[in-house]
Amino acid sequence: MASYMQRKQVFIPGFHEARMRHLASSARVFGLGDESSNDATVARDARYRLAKRLLDLVLGSILLCCSLPIIIAAAIAVRMESKGSPLFIQTRVGLNGKPFRIFKLRGMYADARERFPELYDYSKHGSLDFHFHYETDPRITGVGSFIRKTSIDELPNFLNVVLGSMTLVGPRPEIPEVSALYGKYRQQYLSVKPGVTCLSKVSGRDLLTKEQTIRMDIGYVENMSTAMDMRILWKTFWSVINRRNVFGRYLSRAAIS
Repeated sequence: MASYMQRKQVFIPGFHEARMRHLASSARVFGLGDESSNDATVARDARYRLAKRLLDLVLGSILLCCSLPIIIAAAIAVRMESKGSPLFIQTRVGLNGKPFRIFKLRGMYADARERFPELYDYSKHGSLDFHFHYETDPRITGVGSFIRKTSIDELPNFLNVVLGSMTLVGPRPEIPEVSALYGKYRQQYLSVKPGVTCLSKVSGRDLLTKEQTIRMDIGYVENMSTAMDMRILWKTFWSVINRRNVFGRYLSRAAIS
């Protein structure tokens, strides 16, 4: 008799509808399954991306124009010290894995890849637990060491910002051969535009291993906001002034202070 009662389904009028209303109400409390909440999130993201692009266009254009004299002077110094074009154009991996050409000032010898091929074998590390830049890097020229520590070599990045292939704040754009090593991190890392500066750049820079850099920048991707962008831009200014954690031909004193 008991087993029969357990198997028998008892129908109570209105119970199913009441139960569904209760579940829907609970979901709204926790922000689950609520279309209005989802719509608000989408609208907020759209406003943020619009504000970010406007900031890129306005501030990026101003910074590009203001930095032109510095870029020209540095380019002349680079060319006088070593042979080759002072402008360094390289393919990087951008938003959603789309390649683009990044503009920088050359800080290394033009034939560095031929002279030091072992320094370009990134797959030899077998993991992301390595430093992309070396404390004493023979590829970097004397002028290159200075423009790297002062970030002058990256001033042409503002042209990428104005063109739309980069943004002011976002994970640094990676070269294809290193991006291929990102594994589980790659899709999320490439889900946003690459930036001129980023969280890892103001939180350790060359002192961080590649994996530490990636994890820190993914933390930015997961929590990006206008307020965070402003904080990173402000910290970038002071990081450039102090010239901390940047490797050149020799380890910077500021990096170990």
